[in-house]
Amino acid sequence: MEKTYLAVDLGAESGRAILGRLQDGKLSTEEVHRFPNQAETSSGRLRWNLPALMKEVHEGIRRAGERNGGRLDGIAVDSWGVDYGLLDENGELIENPVHYRDEGHAGEVDRFTLELSREELFSMTGVQLLDFNTLFQLTAQRRLAPETLERARRLLHIGDLVAYLLGARPVSELTIASTSQLLGTGDRTWNLELAARAGLPTGIFGELVEPATVTGELRPDAVLETGLAEACPIIAAASHDTAAAVASCPATEPGNWAYLSSGTWSLLGIETTAPVLSLEALASGFTNEAGACGSNRFLSIITGLWLVQECRRQWSEEGREADYEELARMAEEAPPARAFIDPDNPLFASPGDMPGRVEEACLASSQPVPGTRGEILRCIIESLARKYASVVRAASGFAPGSIERLHVIGGGSRNVLLNRLTARELGIPLVAGPVEATAKGNILLQAMATGEISNLGELRQVSAASTELVHFNPAD
Repeated sequence: MEKTYLAVDLGAESGRAILGRLQDGKLSTEEVHRFPNQAETSSGRLRWNLPALMKEVHEGIRRAGERNGGRLDGIAVDSWGVDYGLLDENGELIENPVHYRDEGHAGEVDRFTLELSREELFSMTGVQLLDFNTLFQLTAQRRLAPETLERARRLLHIGDLVAYLLGARPVSELTIASTSQLLGTGDRTWNLELAARAGLPTGIFGELVEPATVTGELRPDAVLETGLAEACPIIAAASHDTAAAVASCPATEPGNWAYLSSGTWSLLGIETTAPVLSLEALASGFTNEAGACGSNRFLSIITGLWLVQECRRQWSEEGREADYEELARMAEEAPPARAFIDPDNPLFASPGDMPGRVEEACLASSQPVPGTRGEILRCIIESLARKYASVVRAASGFAPGSIERLHVIGGGSRNVLLNRLTARELGIPLVAGPVEATAKGNILLQAMATGEISNLGELRQVSAASTELVHFNPAD
């Protein structure tokens, strides 16, 4: 009997529950549940509503069971990185996790590096220094609410936390733990010396496991609530969504390639055999994160389609509702941009009036101010394309050879205008797809855990065979 797996893919804007099956070397998927993931302000902090999220996850499992006769052969959860929950001595969640866009940890890098230089910290962890990294969220927590750290006995990142609440052991999967800035660059274990130096309780960092590891089975009460016929394994596939997405990248042709996981964030980089720790890498804004099967993801974290999402939200509040398809048409029909922005400008980091901020940035740099919605969107899209091209060129300096193509995966791979402009700016072919790259990687790594797939190369062959790829050439 063919195995059926459920990927619970949690994003910063929405979550999905997707069933997957392997048959004749191809993966078929079926979305059974999609739900919003919204933050709320509580106790003066921007937080994730974890109880609401768990309710939706249980609903996704219930619907998956209905579609498959009450049986599942594996469940794996992936999520965005850096954010975490703290468990007390009874294994209970102390409080809802703080959101990475909360302003409480703003400026934390500058405060921390008064005692430890940026260069030394990068050499120890290989991770780009960002205020929302787990390390800095924790030092902010120590400053703002030290009592929670005093009660804490275990830290789990969001994907691992949800898996734990479903029945997994309280373990930390390597790919998501590597976003924390608390792993060493050599053996990729917790850097407890750094944690102690930061004034953090070292006992909260638990067992680390590799991707594609079975970590438990669904709790009896969850089995009963979701209507499954029996418990099923819980698998730590790749708890970090970008790691799962890059694992499914259909890069089967020879030659060097770069990847762009395109969504709320744009994660753009290359695979290397080991972390790149040079001062040039630090100065260029690159980071190192663990990938599947021992790989290293050398990448730049770029503000991505968050800019478009926030524009849509603002216009909706003003009574100018439009879906993403309509927004894409507006950008396509607008004239070529006459002004450009840096997507990583701190002005764009927090929720708010994004169209107004785009106009403000253009005005501040003495550029023509876009007026219509289409012109604002065109400014964002063309600016992203230019940013991607500059990052690929920078990454090529750390690659073993020239980068010959760019694979765009994730929801942003559907943005035809952005893909076309990026290929033109880069001057190399661009391959778009799969859209549901994270869920596919999640499912295929579960299949690796159960022995249906033997290695990363085979996994990518299956992904390529299962995806209708769209090619963009520089001359388009």
